[in-house]
Amino acid sequence: VQLQAFGGGLVQAGGSLRLSCAAAGRTYGLYATGWYRQAPGKEREFVAAISWSDYNTYYADSVKGRFTISGDSAKTMVYLQMSGLKPEDTAVYYCTAGHNARVHLISSYPYWGQGTEVTVSS
Repeated sequence: VQLQAFGGGLVQAGGSLRLSCAAAGRTYGLYATGWYRQAPGKEREFVAAISWSDYNTYYADSVKGRFTISGDSAKTMVYLQMSGLKPEDTAVYYCTAGHNARVHLISSYPYWGQGTEVTVSS
């Protein structure tokens, strides 16, 4: 499975941005697709995921109510709509996918995109 993330950029605090992730290859076997982010000097952290079996969505507490993950039934596109952005949301955002139901664990994701940078100015 190959993943490509795009849509990052510079936005003011309180603004919105939509990230997209295009998936190619054997997407039919995927259990979940998600987003992680990594800020400078920090570990990569879970942001959101969508499970393809039931379209349940999962969010980190820090983004709940502000971010929305969605995707198409073919599992080829996943979106992360980000609203109410804060400077602490500044990070490189990575699209990821895997076959494991433990969607909050980074070890569940063997496939990673190249990352797209989001910068939120105060």
